[in-house]
Amino acid sequence: MPTPHINSNKNDFSDIVLMPGDPLRAKYIAENYLNNSNQINNVRLMLAYTGFYKNKKVSVMSHGIGIPSAALYIRELIVEYNVKHIIRIGTCGAVRNDIKLRDIVISMGACTDSKFNRIKFNNHDFAAIGNFNMIRSAVDAAKNINIEVHVGNFFTTDSFYNNDQKMLKILNQYNILGVDMETAGIYGVTSELNAEALSICTVSDHLINKDKLSSKDRESSFHDMMHIALETALTIK
Repeated sequence: MPTPHINSNKNDFSDIVLMPGDPLRAKYIAENYLNNSNQINNVRLMLAYTGFYKNKKVSVMSHGIGIPSAALYIRELIVEYNVKHIIRIGTCGAVRNDIKLRDIVISMGACTDSKFNRIKFNNHDFAAIGNFNMIRSAVDAAKNINIEVHVGNFFTTDSFYNNDQKMLKILNQYNILGVDMETAGIYGVTSELNAEALSICTVSDHLINKDKLSSKDRESSFHDMMHIALETALTIK
């Protein structure tokens, strides 16, 4: 049954949904990585598609920017469309010197400056962690296709334009691998609703030395991340 934000039919989605932030990236994935894909949502231009990867039914849908947007769509996917597995495929910033542009980072868990999880967890801190089996499958998939990845902690922020140099030093000190705007919320919602989630990101910029990927570099690096995500989806029962 359609929701206020998704006009798909009940069985249009696979129980595995890959989620980039950008609707046009969802369209690109459907057209270039999936076979026999069909568009199944266009409300607010938050595009969604379902197709097949190596005979595995997989859906892809954008989640927008930030925890509130991602949490809204993921909650509706789980509650109304019986989605069981979410794989975020996005970009992130880096603060450590050993994390370079184009590196792929897999989030075991995510710290945050957002109160989203705290509000829902009776004003206590919630340890927002990904699903172990999905993380392990992603690491194994990367190894099998000879793609190096970093695995560790993320920091999810509500503020994209933030030049807090003190906080950047703290993130570096605490060995944060990637800075994004969604992962902590995604892990919170899926934990609450008994679903499973994994966040994989490509490093698109370095927040301390100010390096950034060009559009061409983003495209080539994105392919490696997509390959890992799709091979991970194949392992999900």
